[in-house]
Amino acid sequence: QVQLVESGGGQVQPGGSLNLSCVASGRTLNDYSMAWYRRPPGGWREIVALISRSGKNTYYRTSVMDRFTISRDKFDKAVTLQMTNLRIDDTAVYYCAARVTQWTEYINPSSDEYDYWGQGTQVTVSS
Repeated sequence: QVQLVESGGGQVQPGGSLNLSCVASGRTLNDYSMAWYRRPPGGWREIVALISRSGKNTYYRTSVMDRFTISRDKFDKAVTLQMTNLRIDDTAVYYCAARVTQWTEYINPSSDEYDYWGQGTQVTVSS
């Protein structure tokens, strides 16, 4: 069983920045394609960003392009979501997810079938 733990959430003003981190307790993430999802207040879960095992392939939802960056650290122990120029509509609970895959370049924005999910971290953007 893999436990994913998110951290880095908080409250910021519009235009501010936050860095979210996701780690797997007791292991590395190199077997997994990784994702960040979010659930806005009263809304449905939605994809935010994906990254392949190699880190070479990424995907972003349109509304976060050029503001958010997903990355894997060089030891493959953490996946980070750097969020800049935050907007009020970025307010949500953010979840990290991991999918086991043998393919190093695999990402699939059309599927939310992940093997493991974290508990989430709250991001609130307000003035």
